[in-house]
Amino acid sequence: MSNVLKQVYLNKPECVINFPQWLLSSQKINDYRAMSRLAMVEIAGRDSVAAAVKAVMEKDFTDLIPTYAYTGTEHGPWLSVEQAVIRLESRLPETKIHDLLVLGSPGFWQALNGRFVTELISRYGFYVPCLGCHLYLHSVRIPLSRLLGGAPIISGERELHNGTIKVNQISEALNAYERLAREFDTELIMPIRNVTEGDLIRDILGFQWEEGEEQLGCVLSGNYRTADGKVGIGSRQVQKYLDEFAGPLARKIIRAYLEGRTPDHLKIAAELIGP
Repeated sequence: MSNVLKQVYLNKPECVINFPQWLLSSQKINDYRAMSRLAMVEIAGRDSVAAAVKAVMEKDFTDLIPTYAYTGTEHGPWLSVEQAVIRLESRLPETKIHDLLVLGSPGFWQALNGRFVTELISRYGFYVPCLGCHLYLHSVRIPLSRLLGGAPIISGERELHNGTIKVNQISEALNAYERLAREFDTELIMPIRNVTEGDLIRDILGFQWEEGEEQLGCVLSGNYRTADGKVGIGSRQVQKYLDEFAGPLARKIIRAYLEGRTPDHLKIAAELIGP
């Protein structure tokens, strides 16, 4: 299974609602729907694992499905994703950690973050792919949540990282992610949203794992910072972009998936951003 999942990670097919049987069979779907304390975990780096641990502590989940969603810009060894799941299993020995699911949509990601860069800069005065990327990462899991009977989604989003601000994790962005999930009767749980210090993340994990280490990287990391590390994008700009473009686009695409259709992602985006 490991090598097969690695090939999905490398090839990045359209895989949001039409899962192959070997990855998510009809029997597994029925089994998951019957579980009363089931949640999905967004597998990324150490914060996602810490969030899963904290969620189990606070909400008594008995079953967790680790999920990895591919984007258009990540790079690094597939092994880091598998190692994150292994760490989750070792930290929660009394919780059933189910098979890793891999999903994603290059078309969805492109519509939010790639195709209309010039238009977005002209309209909003900035372009930050991280905002659309994180919105995508949450959105692409919503149809899966609904398929599994409304399983909550556990995310490792944090507002502050030892005082460092990340544009895609400011309060306006996190609130938008939560609202979007609620609109589709899906609970997006952010257990470590207000955990500001890295040492507290280490305490939750119970083992050493440095921030940003042993996880997939992104070729656009830090793109919204100036050469001296400053962030010049305001919260009002972020809110306007989310309200007018990214949010409406994600909603239209999610609705199509929930209706059993793979949408024309770029066409929907063009209609939203056009004159």
